[in-house]
Amino acid sequence: MVSRRNNGGAADDGSTRARLMDVAIELFRKHSVAATSLQMISDELGFTKSAIYHHFRTRDDLLGAIIEPLIERVAELTEHAASQRTPRSRADRMLTGYAALAVANRDLFPVFSGDPAVVDFLRARPEWAAIVRRQIDLLAGADPGPRGQVKAAIVMAGIAGAVGLPFDGLDDDALRAELIAGGRRMLGLRAGRTLS
Repeated sequence: MVSRRNNGGAADDGSTRARLMDVAIELFRKHSVAATSLQMISDELGFTKSAIYHHFRTRDDLLGAIIEPLIERVAELTEHAASQRTPRSRADRMLTGYAALAVANRDLFPVFSGDPAVVDFLRARPEWAAIVRRQIDLLAGADPGPRGQVKAAIVMAGIAGAVGLPFDGLDDDALRAELIAGGRRMLGLRAGRTLS
């Protein structure tokens, strides 16, 4: 967990919020989102529950604050991928962007992959659910229809799960390359240079 304190050692309001989010991620990882309460987070930090309420009124508010930057980044990736000329190049751009985002956020992706509470949370926010749906559609573009959508879902879940595992001899760049290569095989895309 990353400690975010100001140089004087005392936590300021922004770093307190960041610490709350860091601890929430750790507890989500250990217990799932549904099994983690604000009380558990406050106990872990030694805060009163009212101190947490100053920053987040509900667990969903906290979850939203953690997920929102990732959703914004996925929205940017989908826009960039959608601008490519062919369905295959759109799928490849989405794959390479998603793999890079997952590797850059190795602490978050495994936590949220397949957690039913997160799935419900995203479904309750139609604009966020639409971004995830667009991502699947772009990945499935090389093989339109249900078969391609299943492949896209497997790729997304596989990447999200894989980034949380330790791999001997693989740094982040090598892991990203392996994830892209595996995703290309699953989606039926030709191996090529990684698009930036």
